[in-house]
Amino acid sequence: MTTAITLPEIQEFIARFWYHYDQGQFDVLATYVADEMQYLSRSDSGNCPFEELLAAELHGGPATLAWLSQHRDENPYPLRHHATNIFRTGGDGDLTSARFYLYVNQVTNNVPFDVSSGVVDVDIRRDGDRLVLTSMTVVLDAEDSIPFAEHRAKSTATSA
Repeated sequence: MTTAITLPEIQEFIARFWYHYDQGQFDVLATYVADEMQYLSRSDSGNCPFEELLAAELHGGPATLAWLSQHRDENPYPLRHHATNIFRTGGDGDLTSARFYLYVNQVTNNVPFDVSSGVVDVDIRRDGDRLVLTSMTVVLDAEDSIPFAEHRAKSTATSA
């Protein structure tokens, strides 16, 4: 039996994870999180005006699930998390790494509107006949968009 995790498996796993999160189905979500789970969430700047609402650095499945549950309860319903552009970034032993964009929307005055977006990195492994997350890093966009040339110049200056 192979332990390789295919891209379609990853896509379905991630879609199901966010669906169960949005619906507050934490008993189901618990089956998606490994005991050794590492979870990091922050904004791209690390100091956006609502950083305290999204920042977390957690170690272990129970701590991660407790934070996710509290965080979900503090946010509106309906709230929808959309994972797009999912692709594998590598593997190490039984772990498969993937990256994707995260887009979040909610409904106000009967109209859906943008809440947030960002980039997520995950590590996934097989646990028997199911997949589980061993790590998730969520970096949400909070900085104002600027021309890419300006961004590239800032990035080059920072790394020099």
